[in-house]
Amino acid sequence: MRKHLLQSLIFTCFLFLSSSQLAANEATAEALVDAATTSVNTFTIDPDMKWFRDNMNNAKGVLIVPQLVKGGFIFGGSGGSGVLLVKGGGNIWSDPAFYTMGSGTVGFQIGVEVSEIILMVMTDKGVDALLTSSFKLGGDVSIAAGPIGAGAKAQTADILAFSRTKGIYGGVNIEGAVLKIRNDWNHDYYGRDTAPRAILIERSATNSHADELRNAVANLAIKSGG
Repeated sequence: MRKHLLQSLIFTCFLFLSSSQLAANEATAEALVDAATTSVNTFTIDPDMKWFRDNMNNAKGVLIVPQLVKGGFIFGGSGGSGVLLVKGGGNIWSDPAFYTMGSGTVGFQIGVEVSEIILMVMTDKGVDALLTSSFKLGGDVSIAAGPIGAGAKAQTADILAFSRTKGIYGGVNIEGAVLKIRNDWNHDYYGRDTAPRAILIERSATNSHADELRNAVANLAIKSGG
């Protein structure tokens, strides 16, 4: 009985991860920006995200991963794509730069977890790290779980991670995950080879399609006192 249950779980994980990978391959930069906007709006009304909402004015940037998929049997891993926006003067938020997030783990684990992740970048060091081609969370910069629920208090860290998770794992740990720039999607979205610094800091690349996302982030920061 247990053997059949184990086989069924493995097969389910395989099907889920295969379909998720297929969906990821078929995704577009525009669809990711739209999904990121939905995630911001969802976090805005989630009662557990009060600290996140109240402190957005203190953030120097936000990296939004609308779907981070984690799963596996014995050898697990997680992966997803996201967008980074950086705040400039006057609460003017940049257009998005595109990134991937991935990690691998070894240990006994069965199941699938799908999470919405928002990384609140609290320091200039955190922003600078995200401008590099690749870096590890918790290695190159400090990361801590964002406060959840009423009365929660934040730890001091370069980046605070907030997540909304559904799945068998029942929680997400992204420390050690590697973030890399998606040069292909930056090119597709802006029509030319564009480095994150040009998008986020110099503001020399823009796309009106991102206005809804930029406004959603800016409005949240304004409501929290920014």
